[in-house]
This record gives sequence, structure tokens and C-alpha cells, in this order.
Amino acid sequence: MLVCSCNYITDKDIRNTIIELLDEDCWQLIVPSKVYHAMAKRGRCCGCFPNVVELIIRTTEEYHAHRHSTEAELVVYMSRLKQFHEENRRVDIERRLKGHRAA
Repeated sequence: MLVCSCNYITDKDIRNTIIELLDEDCWQLIVPSKVYHAMAKRGRCCGCFPNVVELIIRTTEEYHAHRHSTEAELVVYMSRLKQFHEENRRVDIERRLKGHRAA
């Protein structure tokens, strides 16, 4: 499935990149910009980033389930990832509201 129409990136491309990043360091925090940088791409309109975040979460959960990570390790990591996602969502909403007020 095509996730990023600006760069023609599929969900399979993104999942493969996430797995490569996790193989390097399975506890690193992966964000859309890190995934795009690893693919030598950049976000253009960034409308795909919410879907990329969901792919990061699902792929990371599956990766750690197959790796047999302990529940404690996974809970701490996933809570950090979800907190990061919520903070970025809040900032994005604030930025959009500010842009609408200026127009």
C-alpha cells in the first residue's frame, strides 16, 4: 500500500527500514524523520507522518514480540513512543491553529 505519495513509499518500504533501524539498536526511539532519513528521503507535505507513526508502533511491537523482549522493556519503550507521538500531535495542532489565525 502506498503510504507517501510525495516520495512513492510503500508500507513495506517503511516496515523494512524500521526493522533495519531496530536491528542496529532495538531500543532507539524511531520517528518518521529518522525513517525518511534512513531511506534518503525527506517529508514534503508530511501528511503521511501519522500513518508512518502507526507503522512504527505496530512494527516495533511485532519486532519485540518476535525478539522475546521482556514485558517491562516493551512497556517502558512503548510508553516513551506514545508520549512522543502525543507531544508531536499537540505541537502540530497548535501550529495549524496558529497558521489559520494568521491567514
